[in-house]
Amino acid sequence: MDHLEKARRVISLEIEELTRLHERLDASFIEAVETLKSTLDRGARIAIVGVGKSGNVGSKLAATLNSTGAPASVLNCQDAIHGDLGLVNAGDSVIALSYSGETAELLSVLPHLKRRQAKVIAITGKPGSTLGKTADCVIDINVKREACPLNLAPTSSTTNTLVIGDALAMVLLEARGFTKEHFAELHPGGSLGRALLLRAGDIMRKGDEVVVVSGDLTVTDAIARMTQARSGAVIVADESGKLAGVFTQGDFVRAFQDQDCEIASIPVGELMTRDPIHVSEDRLVGEVLRLLEDHRIDDLVVVDAASRPVGLIDTQDLTRVDVV
Repeated sequence: MDHLEKARRVISLEIEELTRLHERLDASFIEAVETLKSTLDRGARIAIVGVGKSGNVGSKLAATLNSTGAPASVLNCQDAIHGDLGLVNAGDSVIALSYSGETAELLSVLPHLKRRQAKVIAITGKPGSTLGKTADCVIDINVKREACPLNLAPTSSTTNTLVIGDALAMVLLEARGFTKEHFAELHPGGSLGRALLLRAGDIMRKGDEVVVVSGDLTVTDAIARMTQARSGAVIVADESGKLAGVFTQGDFVRAFQDQDCEIASIPVGELMTRDPIHVSEDRLVGEVLRLLEDHRIDDLVVVDAASRPVGLIDTQDLTRVDVV
């Protein structure tokens, strides 16, 4: 058996265990989500506790919860019994991760967590274990076998733990009404943050960089204005100043090919793209990106509340503000 075949076997085994997990989700999961939501609604916090591989998965779960507005911290078992129990207060929830449910370090902390009146949600492969019997809520992630050829190294079990943690975080996110705007507030750095926080009005070209003309302007004059502004398009407005169309370099090339070069004196209103794709000033840059990609266009007109053109976004502008 070659390396690729062995890799596919590992992946197939983990998929099988995930399918089993998917099929046996029950009311315990609902109870866990509602417990966590109630905790956050009260202004309390979530603590994650686990040892070894489970602890590693717990760190990822805490990071996911924090990034979606659910305050969570990782509680180290050893540090907990030497003072860090102060992280957990009455009304908090603790997600305890242990496949066997008999991890000694974790069990040594459990009585103290219960004494502090924390709700304990167990994610374990052994619901009948000490952890399972002590917890207020138990999510069963049992696997028939690990993906390890020796059936020893935590593989399928850690994948189940990771996936159930993601499921908890994402369902909790929806239950709390967490939106893209909330997400953006927690991710201000990098291209993701800029795409979620910046709006069309923040990155559009305006002033002398935008050419707004009437439909009776000739192609020759429109191209001259376009060149002067170093823009790939001129915006055409009607008599009331509202957006009527857009004439781009692409429109010019297509007209040139169709009209046998006799287009210099033709009004741009006859060749423009009517009712072009456009956005309002307050649309998020993430939505701007989607429109440009979905419609495969290079220039996007920005309008105000009265549908008057106020700016233009060129795909190059997105690179300039580092959102692509």
